[in-house]
Amino acid sequence: MPVSYAEGGAAIVSDTILSVSDVRARYGDEHILKGVSIDVPRGSIVALLGPNGSGKSTLLKAIYGLNVKRSGTILFRPQGREAVDLLRLKPHEVTAHGVNLVPQLANIFPDLSVYENLEIGSIGDRKRTVERIERVVGVLPLLRHLLRRRAATLSGGQRQTLGIARALMSEPELLILDEPSAGLAPNIVDGVFAQVQEINRRGVSLLIVEQKARQCLAIAHYGYVLDQGRNQIDGPSARLLEDPEMIRLYLGARRRQPESH
Repeated sequence: MPVSYAEGGAAIVSDTILSVSDVRARYGDEHILKGVSIDVPRGSIVALLGPNGSGKSTLLKAIYGLNVKRSGTILFRPQGREAVDLLRLKPHEVTAHGVNLVPQLANIFPDLSVYENLEIGSIGDRKRTVERIERVVGVLPLLRHLLRRRAATLSGGQRQTLGIARALMSEPELLILDEPSAGLAPNIVDGVFAQVQEINRRGVSLLIVEQKARQCLAIAHYGYVLDQGRNQIDGPSARLLEDPEMIRLYLGARRRQPESH
């Protein structure tokens, strides 16, 4: 069934591109996820929020098939005959089906050039690599003058942009970002979130784990909050930003601006 959500007060109806139902995950005997369910509508930005240790990054690993024992249902394009059961796939197979992940750490190859990093991100027909690089640089023009630079020489914001660009080289329908703002200065964070919005405008759906909850909800269409491995609160982002319980537990009160005289 289509999923409804709100953007700036307007109702939007979209097919679901990712459906996660009752997912449980553990590392050895340590149970992290205890029955989490989320949906990502096609064409949307969905924020995945919560305190440290709530299971956010573990859920991303469970979706992408990384180093976690998992159970439940994880369906990509769940409607119709195109449905893909991600629970059965390894990470490179998940990528081949149209889902890619930008991890918080180790998302680039520092000893390679920016161009070489992008080349590695390309899958399928290698003859299309140059065309894909041009398209990705069109979305993230910051990289155009850096293509021959060694990735190790880039700033933190440039590295994050490259990590996102490398993931876009596989032409994903769904891009998953784990803490894209981690370790970045506030002015650089604004630029990264602007890039996320531009990528979404180009037709890519996004699922984002983020500690900067208020900023992430400001660009997202829908948000989920996890706590202790379970769903706690979810709803349209605009509503979550004003929800008293959400503010009390996870956002904190806005700082009042000093009055001008």
